[in-house]
Amino acid sequence: MIARILLCSALVFTLPALADEPRADVAVKRVDLEGEQVFDVTAHGTVKASPAAVWKILTDYERMPEFVPDLERTKVLSRAGNRATVEQFGRARFLFFSREIHLVVQVLEEPSNAIDIHLVTGDMKVYRCRWEITPVPETGGTRISYAGKMVPKFYVPGMLGSNIVRRDIERMMDAVLERLDRPDE
Repeated sequence: MIARILLCSALVFTLPALADEPRADVAVKRVDLEGEQVFDVTAHGTVKASPAAVWKILTDYERMPEFVPDLERTKVLSRAGNRATVEQFGRARFLFFSREIHLVVQVLEEPSNAIDIHLVTGDMKVYRCRWEITPVPETGGTRISYAGKMVPKFYVPGMLGSNIVRRDIERMMDAVLERLDRPDE
């Protein structure tokens, strides 16, 4: 009887913690790239939405601030076929510190498959990433993969940097995955 009570108590206290676990699998490491310490990021997750619905949401750049944490404004500056130049305004946060981030990026779309993003100018020394969209035939859903390399122009503490970037990428990916699971909004 006491064992059951202890087990039930453990479950009651463990379940809320499990519910807060990130939906995305995220890995961040610092690597040397041409003499620069670069944050190398990978993340992925699966959603119920079809690849077509995922594509539609991920390429609607101006609506991304509605669901991506710390992304305040996005504007498509130009578009020609599968290329777009996009301006983004956001915020980087660490403990009590906050810093505005401004980027202009070049986007190259491989319709329904991938989105490549490269820095044109802004508050990063290095910023390039790739979103990949892969159908999951067994479920009718979609696997979303994100890979990127980034180096901010501002100081990020060496010992904590990977953890800070990981937390930000987890928040971003979890928000994106949550939004993609509601494709009709």
